[in-house]
Amino acid sequence: MATSFFKYASISVALAVGLYATLLGLLTTSTFQSHVVYLHAIQMTWFKNLNIPETFGFLKNQVTPFSITTSDSERLYAWHILPIELYRKHELPLVAEPTGFVSDITSRLAFQLLRDDPDARLILHMHGAGGTVGSGYRVPNYRALSAGQPGRIHVLTFDYRGFGRSTGTPSESGLILDALAVVDWAMNVAGIPPSRILIFAQSMGTAVSIAVSQHLALQSPPVVFAGTILVAPFVDVATLVATYRVAGTVPILSPLTRIPLLFSYLQRFIRDKWLSKDNIARYVRANEANGERYRLTIIHAEDDYDIPWHHTPTIFWHAVNASVSVGISYDDLALRKLESKVDLGAAGSVMEWRTDNGVIREEILKTGLHDVIMGYPVITMAVMRSFEAADPSFTC
Repeated sequence: MATSFFKYASISVALAVGLYATLLGLLTTSTFQSHVVYLHAIQMTWFKNLNIPETFGFLKNQVTPFSITTSDSERLYAWHILPIELYRKHELPLVAEPTGFVSDITSRLAFQLLRDDPDARLILHMHGAGGTVGSGYRVPNYRALSAGQPGRIHVLTFDYRGFGRSTGTPSESGLILDALAVVDWAMNVAGIPPSRILIFAQSMGTAVSIAVSQHLALQSPPVVFAGTILVAPFVDVATLVATYRVAGTVPILSPLTRIPLLFSYLQRFIRDKWLSKDNIARYVRANEANGERYRLTIIHAEDDYDIPWHHTPTIFWHAVNASVSVGISYDDLALRKLESKVDLGAAGSVMEWRTDNGVIREEILKTGLHDVIMGYPVITMAVMRSFEAADPSFTC
């Protein structure tokens, strides 16, 4: 009996090792790696029609589905979401319009309310991996984003290439082109200047937003928005895979960190690196050199089991270090935090780093998980702080 037990146990262990080795082999291929990193095949809205936003809880024509074409001819599926108070004021003519996807958004009243209002603000929403614009906690997130000024704050959210109804296949360079196309639409089609645009990003979207922000900050003349809010960012893909656990329990590559040579070898196969720590440093450094005003808010929950919260202090340090001409060590910044951060008890803590040009704010919440946090009041407050900092009259 004991012999049989050890026999079956040995077979089970061999099978598990074989499956794990197969997984590692698949992860070195670009196609499988793309599906693991972006999860774009997992829509989570299979039984709902994205062209009928009302089934996601919106009012009739509060959301306008349309598409944005990228510089390499991909078509990105997008939603323009009206703030509730503005919708209330124009409810009758909005309800009278036909519903569904529109080929020419400029012909719709919702678009005109955005374009023609000099007090309108626009949030460009860059969601995380997996799903679509209508998945999971993203719909409550849109409401939280505009809740502070429900008559002025519009939201534009979109699916990256290969996600949902958008064409193409995701890649690092491709997603950057997608975000640039959305920025171009906001500034040149909707006519909203950067000072009235805010970037909101979560999870994978933070890497996209940071890459695009540093790209625009390095242009001549530079383009800098009213603010950038990053929720649950990660340092880079290599660091993320070293810590990532499925559902917070099942490790993927973290066991291999104990074998540095093997782990370093596998890192060579990472196609899309998403070096957020370097990109955020370049963004801050460019703004400091150009004298451009900027505002970064980085938010993370301690109970986030998808992307461990310790990624945020590292991102925060890279941003702060870039703002100081002589630099600051991670340990020295940690000491500054002990002196300056505000302890909010069960709500977490806040640390702000201010320069002559910018504000870099780190908010660590005790709870919020990876997605639930997106509907929290802390998101609404971050939006309001950013817009008010760019224009103090905004909240009047």
